[in-house]
Amino acid sequence: MTYSVLIGLSAVMVAVQDDTPLVLVTQRETGEDALPFGPFDPERHRTFDLSLRGWVREQTGFELGYVEQLYTFGDKDRETPEATLADAPPSARVISVGYLALMPEAAPTGDPFEARWQGWYRYFPWEDHRNGRPAIIDAELAPHLYTWAAGNQQRLDRARIAFGLDGARWVEERVLERYELLYEAGLVAECTRDADLPHHDTHLGATMASDHRRILATALARLRGKVKYRPVVFELLPERFTLSALQRTVEAILGLSLHTQNFRRALDKTDLVAGTGRLETSTGGRPAELYEFRRDYVRGIAAPGLATPRKTQD
Repeated sequence: MTYSVLIGLSAVMVAVQDDTPLVLVTQRETGEDALPFGPFDPERHRTFDLSLRGWVREQTGFELGYVEQLYTFGDKDRETPEATLADAPPSARVISVGYLALMPEAAPTGDPFEARWQGWYRYFPWEDHRNGRPAIIDAELAPHLYTWAAGNQQRLDRARIAFGLDGARWVEERVLERYELLYEAGLVAECTRDADLPHHDTHLGATMASDHRRILATALARLRGKVKYRPVVFELLPERFTLSALQRTVEAILGLSLHTQNFRRALDKTDLVAGTGRLETSTGGRPAELYEFRRDYVRGIAAPGLATPRKTQD
């Protein structure tokens, strides 16, 4: 049998609005949410990047700004995204190159585009700890994971480390590790779908087409880690912002509440932002100074990310 190899490009487009981290999704004929996705045509497209930008423009109407490559997803058993590669032969092996794109606003897509913004915690409800540890972890996840790991110390250790069980520290960057552990344990719908098994009675986040939830988890893990060593968070902010808005954006990405005084002390040492002398008055509260990201200053240096000191009670 002759096998065809097709290359697809997936875009994880992220924005933060009203302190909610959002991801742009389209919808497949099956009703499942999917990331914007399109094939790479080596005859038409000179680079992956140009191909990605063209497909995103065509499917969503958006022009991409900040983009970085995430990972190449090529597992043999990954489901072919039929809705976007309709001409793919049944024996085709689809390789997907994932990209992370950061947007300064969640602008509406409008007609005729079917893409829409969704909160990313809809797909990973165990990841948002801003208001404390989500109840789903101890009420639903932990009992199933303990059952799955019974008699297997390696599985038990992995579950404890990934989900902060039995007093282990929660590590926000382990997004992909947590999702893959749930998949392996048969606790997410994608696992039962891919293995053609009866659906598990536990509803652990909204499903996505193909392996797109895994790609999204990869993007979240990358972004959560990267805000700490590169100033990428400013790609998610408007040109002018308050320091409170900056902190809330970082908290939204990390799913954590930060210690305000320590956050601002550390920010002062980075020289990443500068006050404009203008005040934000539209909130109705006490006016706060507006700041700007010193983009020209950091352009020629290895600029740092932001310190993320947690609140003590977290």
